[in-house]
Amino acid sequence: MTNDEIITLKRRVDILEAEADIRRLMARYMWLCDTPLPEHPGDLGPQERIELILALYATDAVWEGVGPFYDNQFGYSQGQNQLREHFEGFFMAKGSTQSTTSELLLNAHYLTTEQIYVNDDLVTAEAQWIHMQPWLFSDGSALLRSSRLHNAFKIEDGVWKIARYRTENVYVAPLPKWFASNYPAKSVLTQGVA
Repeated sequence: MTNDEIITLKRRVDILEAEADIRRLMARYMWLCDTPLPEHPGDLGPQERIELILALYATDAVWEGVGPFYDNQFGYSQGQNQLREHFEGFFMAKGSTQSTTSELLLNAHYLTTEQIYVNDDLVTAEAQWIHMQPWLFSDGSALLRSSRLHNAFKIEDGVWKIARYRTENVYVAPLPKWFASNYPAKSVLTQGVA
């Protein structure tokens, strides 16, 4: 194998590793946003959950909801302080995005149609997904939300971080009241796993 072939092979491996790191980063973010929280211990308080989420974001990261449905609902946040306020508004209010004060009982995130593009510098990347999540509230109301994501990533302190989280609504569809009959109040999935 020639030196040029080795350099080309190493670059291809670096790109594949970056894609895998970004994929795990997004999966971790979605995992931490699920309700009930599957993280052990599952009784983490909202502030502890928010700190775990913030650790996934770059220090100057942007979280932005765009388009006619998200502009007024989620807005624009930049930097750790504004991101903390954004997530506190969601998790400290028990996840209610309705006009009521119903508590969020169930929320699961699904990502599909993944496209990850690592830039030539190997320290920045962009990616798109379509995201779906069913919601169930304590008053029995339920909905299915779908959105497109166009995110940016960068390496900060040697680790891939979310640099921009940009989301646009595809649709929100009502689900039948109490559509899910069997769901846990607390996740034990990772409890007792070494």
